[in-house]
Amino acid sequence: MGQDSSGNPKRRARKAVCALDLGAVRVGVAVTDELGMMAHPRGALAAKPRPALLAALKALVDEENIGRIIVGFPLDMRGTEGEAARRARDTAQAIADATSCEVELFDERLTTVQAQRALTDSGLKGKKARARIDEAAAVAILQAWLDARAMRGGSVR
Repeated sequence: MGQDSSGNPKRRARKAVCALDLGAVRVGVAVTDELGMMAHPRGALAAKPRPALLAALKALVDEENIGRIIVGFPLDMRGTEGEAARRARDTAQAIADATSCEVELFDERLTTVQAQRALTDSGLKGKKARARIDEAAAVAILQAWLDARAMRGGSVR
């Protein structure tokens, strides 16, 4: 993000929004741009051990000036909660407790499929695509959240 005239890290003028795609092995991360209109990938974090994940998220919140975290909520195709959704709800609560952010669950149905298609369309296949799927899914979750918010006339703040 650069530095200000005093040599301190520059801070965003507005709070950013972060999205997480929770996986058993990795957690994909995406963050909004300065205007709060576009989602950008920020890689993936190790999902375990949980204390290390929470510490990494706290550091990300501080570094990126994040005010809200959107957690992908894996409802089944009927819209009901299964075991994965219960785990996501539990992890979202742990994230809220560990950070100073508002944490919101957001329906992530079909975002992994969307992310896989986008990676395939970009020419990535096999191992390279698998390595990027988590962050691509986080981008899809965040962009869907931003688009839904814009359609309702809401601000990102």
